[in-house]
Order: sequence, then structure tokens, then C-alpha cells
Amino acid sequence: MNVESFATGSSLFHRRDARVKLIAAFALSLILALNSELTVAIAGCIISGTLLILSKPDPRIVLKRVVLVNIFTLFLFITLPLTYSGDSFSGGEIATLIALKTNAIFCCFLALIATSSAASLGYALDTLGMPTKLTFLFLFSYRQLFIINQEYNRLKRAARLRGFTPRNNLHTYRTYSYLFAMTLVKSWNRADRVHQAMLLRGFSGKLVPLRQQTPDTADYIFLSTFLFIALVLSLFSLFLTVS
Repeated sequence: MNVESFATGSSLFHRRDARVKLIAAFALSLILALNSELTVAIAGCIISGTLLILSKPDPRIVLKRVVLVNIFTLFLFITLPLTYSGDSFSGGEIATLIALKTNAIFCCFLALIATSSAASLGYALDTLGMPTKLTFLFLFSYRQLFIINQEYNRLKRAARLRGFTPRNNLHTYRTYSYLFAMTLVKSWNRADRVHQAMLLRGFSGKLVPLRQQTPDTADYIFLSTFLFIALVLSLFSLFLTVS
């Protein structure tokens, strides 16, 4: 189970401070989300796609995730032309606008957010003023996903070793119910042991990262560039709306 497949690399985006990337991603995605012009959405999609290419991800992983995201937009292309009857836009135009904005924001987050590890993102959120409890909830939920996955695979492997073969019968349904229940119970016990281990090591409710990155001149130039791009897109969208 690898959910940080984009976090390893040596591109420009991997070297930037996570706080800078969070602010840049928030500014750019906010402008794209609030935009209602097809031209601006196309421009945002091109910019985000270029950023994703520059982050040098694995094309196979990107393709899989893009396909999963666009399953939803495909559903919109099927339903909106038949159900939407607006005055300014047709259903097809609305579906196109949503698809462009969705892909632009998705590529933006892959290039800027996914190129940082969960630990660095958690520390960045904490230093940017995010409530500490929400930051801990993010970090420990991320860790607990791996624990649940490990426990589930271990219990499923044990069931197979005991000759369990899934079928469409009551025994199979009961076995899977026990499997899911025991997964949650065992992951809860593991989480409790992790908490006790943290207390024994002097945990005081404060984040102390192993590596504390400090923004440098390149980070500030990087952030200024993205804020300028977001400003240009915002003004362009406003100009098209007024005209």
C-alpha cells in the first residue's frame, strides 16, 4: 500500500518547502474553483498539466488516477445535457466546465501537494496556523490506514490458510463480517499501543519533525510566481465576465 508514490523525486516541486506549496495550491485551486469561464478553465488546465509534467511523476500512476477522477466527469457528460436547462450555459457546456476545473485542480494538487510527504504536510499545516487537533487527526488517520490495511491482509491470509473459499452463502457473509470486525478491533488495539509508546517517549502534544525545512529565496520566488499566476487568472476571469 503506497499512497506517497509522488513524494519521492528530485524535481523543482520536490525541493520546495511544503508550506509554500500549500499556499500556492490553495491560491490557484481557489481561483479555478470559483471561475465560471471556459477560457480561463482551459488556461488553468494547461497550466496545471504543465506543472504536473514538470514534477516528473510516473506516467502509469498518473494515468490511472486521471481515469478514476474522470469517471465522475463522464457521468456528468451523460446526465447534464439531458437534465440541465440553464439560460447562459447548456448542459454540455456546464459538464465541460466542471471537467476542465476538476482536472486542473487535480493536476495542481498532484504537482504541488502530492510531491510532499504526509509528515511534512502535517508540519506545514501546523506552522501555517491549522488547529493542532486537526493536524494530529490528519497525521494519525494517515498512519492508521496502513495499520488497518496490514491487519486486514493478515486476517484474510489466515482465513485462506484455514481453507476459506468465498462463495455466495451465509458462511461467507458471516466470515467477512467477523473479518471486518476483528480488523477494527485489532487496529484499535494497535493504535492504543502506539499512544502508550508516544507517552512513554515524552510526547507533549507538540509536533517535532525530524527535518525542519526553512523557506529560502527560491521558495519565495516560487510562491510569488504562483500568486501572480492566480492573480492573472482571476483578472482574466473578471474581464471576461464583465465584457
